[in-house]
Amino acid sequence: MKAVVLKAFGGVENLVLADLPAPRPRPGEVLVEVRAAGVGHVDVMSRRGEFGGSPGSVPGIEVAGVVVAAGGDVDDAWVGRRVYAMLDRTGGGYAELVTADVEAVVALPDQVGEADAVALGFNALTALTSLERAEVRRADKALVRGAGGGVGLTATLLGIHLGAAVTAVTGSARRGERLAALGASTVVNRLADAQAYEEYDIIIDPVGGPEFDRFLEKLAPNGRYVLCGGVAGLPTPDFGSILLGRFTASPTLLMLSLSSISRAELRARMEKLLELVADKTVASLIDETFPLAAAAHAHDKLESGAAFGKIVLVP
Repeated sequence: MKAVVLKAFGGVENLVLADLPAPRPRPGEVLVEVRAAGVGHVDVMSRRGEFGGSPGSVPGIEVAGVVVAAGGDVDDAWVGRRVYAMLDRTGGGYAELVTADVEAVVALPDQVGEADAVALGFNALTALTSLERAEVRRADKALVRGAGGGVGLTATLLGIHLGAAVTAVTGSARRGERLAALGASTVVNRLADAQAYEEYDIIIDPVGGPEFDRFLEKLAPNGRYVLCGGVAGLPTPDFGSILLGRFTASPTLLMLSLSSISRAELRARMEKLLELVADKTVASLIDETFPLAAAAHAHDKLESGAAFGKIVLVP
């Protein structure tokens, strides 16, 4: 089979298309013929040697496709079904075939395509779980950082769906226009409107980095801040002093990693998300699709910050 192999940790030039033996499902696994593989910042971190993976491994932690074989003790009814599959941090998704634990597989509704499923994927799972942890309520004022990216865009759409007035923060005027068209109450260009912020009941932050402190100060009394990613790196070490300085406002800081959530809970949330897309309540937004051989270009685009929605590889 064809697969993208990581030759060595480092730049995108280390993502190389190769011929590998086809995997076989072990007990408890299914073999998936991949029709779409998600490209996310976790893959970039893996390529750099910052998260999972190893030289010689195949990146990619989420795919959608068709089950073509089942391992021992797996119900044969899975064979022939279209599915979304969550892989572990060692990857394997940038390939024509991949094995997945059947407990991490979700059947796709007829109305949802494979690329749409991975466009939801871990991004939407992170966004939905963040909003649930923040206990978002109708008419809450919510701010979403990185609203043009995968997690941020889905958090914006789901926040609107749940009735919040969402302020979307982005670094592009064009993306700002698209976010407004999708229903964001306010759009802030972080590069041009540095002072255009109010106070918010909820802040969803997949970005982190040195500006984290500044946004933490924008929490309203009893506000809830969910740090659910670190695209811009770690916050400054003394961010706790800001929380303590606002003690009388009772701020809440939550940190979220999907690694802490059981597969059963993730499957249930994914089924909920697929239903929302199937009935057209929430859109699944794809920025661009690339063939496997162009995985390096896909990573280039993701790292450039130019994507609006999910980047997908199609074998």
